[in-house]
Amino acid sequence: MHPPIRPVRSFVRRQGRMTLAQERAFATLMDRHGVPAEPEAVDLSTLFGRPAPALLEIGFGTGEALIDFAQRHPHWNVLGIEVHQPGVGRLLNAIENLALGHVRVHAEDAVPFLSQRLRPGQLDRIHVFFPDPWPKKRHQKRRLIQPAFIGLLCAHLKPDGVLHLATDWEEYAIQMAEVLADRSELVSENNASPFTPRPPERPLTRFEQRGQRLGHGVWDLCFRRRLDADDAPVVRLAGD
Repeated sequence: MHPPIRPVRSFVRRQGRMTLAQERAFATLMDRHGVPAEPEAVDLSTLFGRPAPALLEIGFGTGEALIDFAQRHPHWNVLGIEVHQPGVGRLLNAIENLALGHVRVHAEDAVPFLSQRLRPGQLDRIHVFFPDPWPKKRHQKRRLIQPAFIGLLCAHLKPDGVLHLATDWEEYAIQMAEVLADRSELVSENNASPFTPRPPERPLTRFEQRGQRLGHGVWDLCFRRRLDADDAPVVRLAGD
């Protein structure tokens, strides 16, 4: 059983101002497109009403990458987690307007959901794009990509499943690479390096295009869970 993750939040609830459309979506569409609030363990086939390959994106922001993936992969079940309510409202409107019935949203912290509610071994892909880099040294303990958290993600990733991280902060990219390299059940999809050119599963965002014009770098890390991996930590849910 994996060691418990310290209850340190890797985010700050910067709620911002929601538009009227986002407020309306949050109030009226969560029951239809959200994850039920009940404490029971979540089985994805039951949640989506069908068995299918499953993607989880943690911290989807405005939802650009998640929407792009969902539109190009209608045969996948797509789950997004985000604590920023304007982004959640925007995604809910997109789900409704684009008829993306294979997308669900969870508007709470990912760690309790993964450690207490989601049944392990159900995910074919996990995306974590541009998590807060917490650049000040005294704040770096709040970074999401830490050994215990990656261990938790590995418990939810199927054999041959892909964990895809991305950051525009070089020092954080190096830390990510070190953390992933320490997981014996993971192997880089780019055998020569922990970093890989941007794959199509991560679309080029307006933010990234602006960064490229300014000469900023972006680092993608794509690691696959080995087929013969048997040392991922066990997640024991309440009631199991």
